[in-house]
Amino acid sequence: MTDPLTGLSTEQLSTEQLSTEQSDLFTEQSDPRYREIDRLPTEEIARLMNAADATVPGAVAKAIPAVSAAVDAIVARMGGGGRLFYVGAGTSGRLGVLDASECPPTFGTDPELVQGVIAGGEAALTRSIEGAEDDHGGGVAAVAERGLGPLDSLVGISASGRAPFVLGALGEAARRGALTVSLSCNPGSPLSERAEHPIEVVVGPEVVAGSTRLKAGTAQKLVLNMISTIAMIRLGRTYGNTMIEVSAVNAKLARRATRIVGDLTGAGPAAARAALEAADWNIKAAVLMIEHDLGPDDARALLRANGDRLEAARHAGGAA
Repeated sequence: MTDPLTGLSTEQLSTEQLSTEQSDLFTEQSDPRYREIDRLPTEEIARLMNAADATVPGAVAKAIPAVSAAVDAIVARMGGGGRLFYVGAGTSGRLGVLDASECPPTFGTDPELVQGVIAGGEAALTRSIEGAEDDHGGGVAAVAERGLGPLDSLVGISASGRAPFVLGALGEAARRGALTVSLSCNPGSPLSERAEHPIEVVVGPEVVAGSTRLKAGTAQKLVLNMISTIAMIRLGRTYGNTMIEVSAVNAKLARRATRIVGDLTGAGPAAARAALEAADWNIKAAVLMIEHDLGPDDARALLRANGDRLEAARHAGGAA
C-alpha cells in the first residue's frame, strides 16, 4: 500500500518518520504560554483564548490576495454554469458543509450549486468516523460520484494541509479539469503544492495543542465566508448589501423580505407584503411589480430579459 503524501509504501514509513512530519506542523505544535492553563481560573483561560483568537483576522488579512484570486476564478466558472464544492475531513469538513448549507436560505441558490463533502459522509457531521480522513480513495470516489467537470470548482479544506481524503479529492478534481483551491493553516503543505489556487492562513499553535477547531477553524470559517459571500455578490445574488434572493421560509425571513421590498420601493408594509405574496415571495419580482405596476408574470419576464438582475430590470422598466 502506498502513502499518498510521500509516495512511499506503508512499510517504508516508520512511526518515527510520521511523528517527525506531524511535529513539524505549526498546527500541531505546543505553545509554552498555555502549558499550565489547567491550573488557571476560568476567566483567565477565557482571556487567553480571546487574545489568541484576536490574532486570526490578521492572519486572514495576509491571505486576502490569494482568496481574491481564487474567488475570481471560481466566479468565472460558476458564471458559466459550474458548481462549487467544499471538501474536508473532521472540523474542516463540517465547516465546509455549514457554509454550503447556508447558501440556499441566504442567496436563494439551488442546493446543488454549492455542496459540502465531508470524509465519512453525513454521520461524520456529529461524530468522529475513524479512518475517514485517511481514505485517499474515498476522496477520489466522492469527486467521481458527483461528476465534477471543467466548469466546477473544488475547495479542499485541511488545517494540516495533508489529509489524504482531501488530497484524493483535489487530485481527482484536477484530473477532471475542475478548478482546484486549497485552504490550509500550514505553509508549503502537500495540499498547497497541488492546488491551482493555494490559500494558507498560518495561525500558529493552538491554545490546546493540535485542536484545530480553535484558531484554525475560525480562520477557515472566515475565509469560507469570503468565498461564498463574494462569489454570490459577483453573481448578482445580492442588491447592494441586501439579501435580495433570501428565501422567506419562516416568519422572520418573511418580515425581512417585506422590509427589503419596502426599503427599495418606498411602499408601506401592507403593500410590500401583498406584492410578495402575489409574486410567491420573489423579492425582485415584487419590487418590479410595485415600481412599474406589473403583474407577477410580467415582472418575472422583465427579470428574465435582464439576466435576472434587479438593477438592469429596474432601469429597463423605466426606473430613474
